Amino acid sequence: MATDLSRFRGVFPAVVTPMTAADELNEDQLRSVFDMNIAAGAHGFWIAGGTGESVLLSDEENRRIASIATEQVADRAVTIMHVGAPTTARAAALAEHAARAGAHAICCVPPFFYRRSDEEIVEHYRAVAAAADLPLFVYNLPGSTGVEITVDLMEKIRDGVPQLAGLKHSSVNLLIARQFADMGLSCFTGSSHLLQPALTMGACGCVDGPPCVAPEPWVELWNAAQEGDSARAEEARIRSYEIIDLCTMFGSPKFHAVCKAAVGLRLGLDTGNPRRPALPLTDDERRQVKDRLHSLGLMS
Repeated sequence: MATDLSRFRGVFPAVVTPMTAADELNEDQLRSVFDMNIAAGAHGFWIAGGTGESVLLSDEENRRIASIATEQVADRAVTIMHVGAPTTARAAALAEHAARAGAHAICCVPPFFYRRSDEEIVEHYRAVAAAADLPLFVYNLPGSTGVEITVDLMEKIRDGVPQLAGLKHSSVNLLIARQFADMGLSCFTGSSHLLQPALTMGACGCVDGPPCVAPEPWVELWNAAQEGDSARAEEARIRSYEIIDLCTMFGSPKFHAVCKAAVGLRLGLDTGNPRRPALPLTDDERRQVKDRLHSLGLMS
C-alpha cells in the first residue's frame, strides 16, 4: 500500500473527550473542541488516544467518537483515529468502523498487559491494519503499555504491515526519531515540549494533549520552523512551555482533569470530569486553572 505521507505532518492535538455531568459522552462539546482547534490552525487530530481516555471508554463510545470526529472535521484537517485495545478482535473491529466512518488514518498501541513476542505484535498490527486498509500509525507509549517499539521491532512491523505509515513516538529516547524517519516513516514526537529539537531529527510534527488546550504556540513554532525563522520558533517554544506548565500544574494524576477544564474554560463550557478512577479537580484547583488561563491571555 503506497501512502502519501505529505498530509501527515504538523501539529496534531490529542483531543480530550468531553463528558456530561452524568459521565456520558458530550457530543456537542466534542464538536466544539474540534472547531476551536481548527480555527487555531491545527493540522490534524489524534483522536481517542491517551489524552482522550480511550481505554476508559466503551467500544461503542469510541465508535461514536470516530463518527463525530470525521463528520465534524471532514477535510478541514486530518483525522487519525486510535483503535487500540487489548485484543486483536476488538482493535480490528474499531479499525473497520473508523474506516467506514471516514477517518484518514488509524493509530494503535501494541497489545498490552500480557507480554507479547515480536511476532505476536506484528501479527496484531497486520490484522488491525488489514481491517481498515488505511494508513496505520503505531503508538509507541512504553510508559503505559510496557512495550517499547524499538527500531528492530519497527522494521519487523514495516516488513509485515503494508499499511504502516508512521508512529507517535512517546518514548524518552528522542534520538531514534531520526532512524524512524530514515525508514521512510512519518514520526510524530509525542512530547510537545520537544517539537523544536524533534524537527531537526526528522520528526514530522507533534501529537500531544497540551496543544488541544491551546495549539497556537505550536502552530506558530511549526510555521516559523518551516520558514527557517529560528528566533520566532524559539519565542513560540517558550510560550508553548507555559501551556505545558498549565496542563501539568497538579502533576500527572490530574493531567486529564486540567486539560478538560482548560479546554472547557476557553470555550465557555463545562467539559466534565475525567473517567474514574481519575479524580476531578477541586473547586480551588479549577479556580487556579482559570486564573492561569487569564494570565496567559487565553480567556476571551
